[in-house]
Amino acid sequence: MSVQLSILFYIKKAKADLQGYANIYLRITLGGKRAECSINRKIDVNLWDKKSQKAHGNSATAHELNREIDFIRNKIYKIEQEFQRSEKAYTAIDLRDVFLGKDKKYKMLLEIFQEHNDEVDSLIGKDFAAGTAERYRTCKKHVASFIKHKYNKNDIPVQDIDHKFITGLEYYLKTSRKCAHNSAIKYITNFKKIIRIAHANDWIDKDPFLHWKAKLKIVEREFLTEEEIQRIIELDFKMERLEQVRDIFIFCCFTGLAYADVKKLNRGDIVLGSDGEEWVKTKRSKTDTRSNIPILPIAKTIIEKYKDNELLKEKDLVLPVLSNQKMNAYIKEIATLAGITKNLTFHLARHTFATTVTLTNGVPIESVSKMLGHTNLKTTQHYAKILDMKVSKDMEILRNKFK
Repeated sequence: MSVQLSILFYIKKAKADLQGYANIYLRITLGGKRAECSINRKIDVNLWDKKSQKAHGNSATAHELNREIDFIRNKIYKIEQEFQRSEKAYTAIDLRDVFLGKDKKYKMLLEIFQEHNDEVDSLIGKDFAAGTAERYRTCKKHVASFIKHKYNKNDIPVQDIDHKFITGLEYYLKTSRKCAHNSAIKYITNFKKIIRIAHANDWIDKDPFLHWKAKLKIVEREFLTEEEIQRIIELDFKMERLEQVRDIFIFCCFTGLAYADVKKLNRGDIVLGSDGEEWVKTKRSKTDTRSNIPILPIAKTIIEKYKDNELLKEKDLVLPVLSNQKMNAYIKEIATLAGITKNLTFHLARHTFATTVTLTNGVPIESVSKMLGHTNLKTTQHYAKILDMKVSKDMEILRNKFK
């Protein structure tokens, strides 16, 4: 037989503040035992109706307060029903604690993030690339600094994450952290995975990303023209370090390999294809997808140039690749010597392969996508959008046809 539940809302006039406002309290009585708490609302003592346990009057404030009191009353009854359905014993204190959320074991956001990052770190080389793990570590640092900046706390419960937090984080990344739009969106997307984990584990009731959509800006990718490539090839260097960096940069222009992939390229990755020609067959560090690339004559010449290098033989590597920082610094020196004003970076060689070397020369986009190791054709299509030269060549064929 169920015990009668009594719910009472009341104020303590004697404890009203100097303006005559008093806290509203909730009293739950069950089986003769009481549990009380404040509902964190105040009211003018002259506007409180003790009999109805509500506010007097027809003002918007009174209506809003009375609706909240009704909501709390109904919530207590629903909590009691849940206890009854589960056939668990409960007291007035239990009902109050569930109402206040004290029964929940709060999961902290950065704790969840760190657990995720530890898992990613343990799977580097298996399910994740080292760069992916580093990106999640950086994302966690940004989220931690935002929490400190916004809330002056070291961590917050994951239940506190809402749409406002997400848009606030995006704004913080773009302003305080000086992130470009696309970089900020990518960090938010990384953060989104952590929230999805919390939602899947029922640590939060709803996904705060439900109404947030990632909108990346299309970036015009720079690349070298045939004439600019030739100028770099024809440079005569007095310093060996610049000559080596030039050779590796040109090698990537004609293979499309990213820095991480050319750095680890070993002799076993150079294989004889079914067509009788040499190919580079390797797995991309970033996505773990296969890249199968026929070796063009210029790339083959560069491989031959370094095949007798004793240090490379010991390490079973193909080319003498320096650190990414040094490679990018030296390639900028080379750009100056070649009279190229574009912002030359090592990754620009990959863009050059996709555009000037392949797409411009009529290689189908599906083949280019496969050689680049893209997992989605849309990624490759970004290169095709900027090829005015290719459009011009295609239309020239059409012009000649109609002549």
